[in-house]
Amino acid sequence: MAADAELLIDRRRLRRSLSLWRVLGIGGLIVAVGALGYRVRTGAEGGFAVRPQIARISVSGFIAGSEATAKLMKRVGDADAVKGVIVSINSPGGTTTGSEEIFRNLRALAAKKPIVAFVDGTAASGAYITAIAADHIVARETSLVGSIGVLFQYPDVSGLLDKVGVKVESVKSSPLKAEPSGFTPTSPEARAALAAVVGDTYAWFKGLVAERRGMDPGQLATVSDGRVFSGRQSLPLKLVDELGSERQAAAWLESARGVQKDLPIKDWKPSTESNFSLWSAAGIGADLLGLDGLAARLRTVGAEAQASQGGLLALWRPAP
Repeated sequence: MAADAELLIDRRRLRRSLSLWRVLGIGGLIVAVGALGYRVRTGAEGGFAVRPQIARISVSGFIAGSEATAKLMKRVGDADAVKGVIVSINSPGGTTTGSEEIFRNLRALAAKKPIVAFVDGTAASGAYITAIAADHIVARETSLVGSIGVLFQYPDVSGLLDKVGVKVESVKSSPLKAEPSGFTPTSPEARAALAAVVGDTYAWFKGLVAERRGMDPGQLATVSDGRVFSGRQSLPLKLVDELGSERQAAAWLESARGVQKDLPIKDWKPSTESNFSLWSAAGIGADLLGLDGLAARLRTVGAEAQASQGGLLALWRPAP
């Protein structure tokens, strides 16, 4: 009887061990399949991109600059299978440095592949800087385009601190050091210094638009007062070149740049997150679940949180 009991115990141990390894094996398989699916979905082609295609690079949400996006554009530029690029834009803009970075990266990509921009919703402020990096801009009739301007915002909580009896002391090497602080009213000298920075960056933005869109001073003055325009308004103002859908963008690549007709349009997305955080991890998780909208929103929240630490914005943000 003792031998039978020991045999029964051994069988139960073996069964539990097999069950554990079975669960681990299935889990590993799910992770491997998910990772492979994610790699294919996000455009991390490596050896996958072998058929001729048009690459679609999507720029959406808050633009903050990304090493992963820079690597993506280099990878697209080096892919022999990619015959042309559509930059699909739906963004209110972002930081000026992030917008400048994506502009420079797109111009470097344009030296290797023909690029067309497609405004699929909004291309405002920094996102319009993205659009003018392309050699042709197609927009939907009801899209929002423009908002050419620069913004510097900061809170002034000095009144609140006075009410609650809190005073922030500081020792500075010079009067303009760490200005604006938000803890004290902004001095005229600090405001003038900030205005000079905003004005210089605004001049850079306008110069970029004038150069890329071939505008004279009068035309530039009409479109650079910070407002947005509909796609229909943007066409005669030279902010865009054509109205239509992504199909018109692909047709321009075919007719103006000699790209083969009827090539498939494939999404290419960053394969890694250079600034890994809780938000980027959550975005990857949402991607794996097929929740593209949630993934984009999570990354936008993370980017805005990072950008809120300071800096100039090229951002269209209507007041609530």
